This record gives sequence, C-alpha cells and structure tokens, in this order.
Amino acid sequence: MQQVVFNGHYLLYFDTAMSAYWKVLGLPYMQALQLLGGDFYVKKASLTYHSPARLDDWIDVGIEPAHLGRSSMTMRTAMYVQDRLLVEGEIVYVFTTLGPRAKAQALPPSLRELLQAHTRGESMLQVRLGTWAELGGLAGAVRTAVFVHEQGIPAELEWDAFDANCRHAVVCNRLGQAVACGRLLPDGHIGRVAVVQALRGSQAGRLVMKSLMGEARAAGHAHVEISAQSAVAGFYRKLGFASFGEPYEDAGIPHIRMRAGLLPEIEAVS
Repeated sequence: MQQVVFNGHYLLYFDTAMSAYWKVLGLPYMQALQLLGGDFYVKKASLTYHSPARLDDWIDVGIEPAHLGRSSMTMRTAMYVQDRLLVEGEIVYVFTTLGPRAKAQALPPSLRELLQAHTRGESMLQVRLGTWAELGGLAGAVRTAVFVHEQGIPAELEWDAFDANCRHAVVCNRLGQAVACGRLLPDGHIGRVAVVQALRGSQAGRLVMKSLMGEARAAGHAHVEISAQSAVAGFYRKLGFASFGEPYEDAGIPHIRMRAGLLPEIEAVS
C-alpha cells in the first residue's frame, strides 16, 4: 500500500552483499570456514532508514569491515539509488565453534590477516604455474569437484596422458585453497578449465585464462584454441575468443570450438 520496499528486505540485500564479499575475498564460504574450524552467526543487526526504494530502482550495496574484535566481526553497509542514501547499518557476526553447541571462539589469525589485506587493497588470489608433478594435486582436486562430482563426467574420462606434458595454472586463495585451474597443451590448446562453484563470477577463471594465454604467447603461439562447454561460451567471448565449426557433444555435454589471437606484448617506453 505504501508502494515502497518493505523495510525488512534490506537485511536480505545486506546478506546478499555478504555472499558477494566472501567471493571477492576468494573464499568458498563453506569449505573455507571448515578449514578455519568455525562458522559465523549474526549477533546483532541494526539499520537506519533514510529514503525508500521503489519498484525498478537499481540498488547499490556497499559493505566493509568496521571492526574486528577478539571473536567478532562488525560489517558496515550503505545502500544507494544513484547518489540517494537509502539505508545504512551494521551487522555483528560472531565466529563460533562448529556443531550444535557452538560457542564463541577467537578469530583465526589467518582470517584476520586476510580481511586486513583486502582492506589494504591487496590481491586475494594468486596464480601458480608449473608442471603436473608440481600442481597436479591442487588442479586434480578442482577438476574432480567440478567435472566428476558436479557435472557427472566419469572419472576415467577426466584423466588422460596429456597432463604430464602440459603447462598448468592453478589459482589459490590466501588460505592456500585451490579454486580454479586449467592447462595449456604444447600445440596451443587450452583445456580442463574449471572454477569451483562458489567462486564463479569472481576473477578466478579470468586469471587462469590470462595466465595460460600469456604462457602460449611466450611459447611462440600466434593463437590459442579451446573446446568450450557451450553454456560458458560467453565467458570466453569476453576474453576475445570466437567460435568456429559446428557444435558437438563430449561426455554428453554440448561443446563448441573457439579461437583467440595472441597479440605480442608491447614493452612500455618511458
């Protein structure tokens, strides 16, 4: 009747922004919190309303850590439609032990440092390049999670003899968890590109591709090719790939061949 967004919905917007925040931190929430041995629960939520949002408004939600306590994390938010402030507020999260009788525990030093590093503007993800002997354990874990468990590809189809001769790229977060991977074959084909589900939409997949394309350029290739799953062809188009040939199926999944040219790197001249 008031023709404005119900005030309780802003907490949902805050929660949605928090999910995006964990992605920006490079942390698959469930796996990362299990590694840290705890979980977060909301202790307190407060909002101050300044102006209502209405149907068809595009709301920008900003969040940042306002305070890190011994066991708590206070997140601050402000929501806008263009330059009009709608809501500001805070939510206090408490880090607890796992299990039905959860109790507060100290924030892990690694998480505290990670949050502070993000506030300082430092990168949350790191690309590692190497051989299968060096990175196979990390890359294999990502590929198993994505291709075998999530997509149902038989394990015997996932592993082949090419891995031993490829250049591999693995993206890890600041907790050392592998979140994305890919490989470059000697002939300039890129393959086995995978991003764990919780980090899709982050920069992880782009980092893999840019690294492998750089390796291909350094190896003297004029272009790279990839057999892309059709559902994610748009991701590759944004990186300069164009499709060619007819669509086909591989392991029961629609694919399309794609190619991108590699421009030589230009050195900056002062």
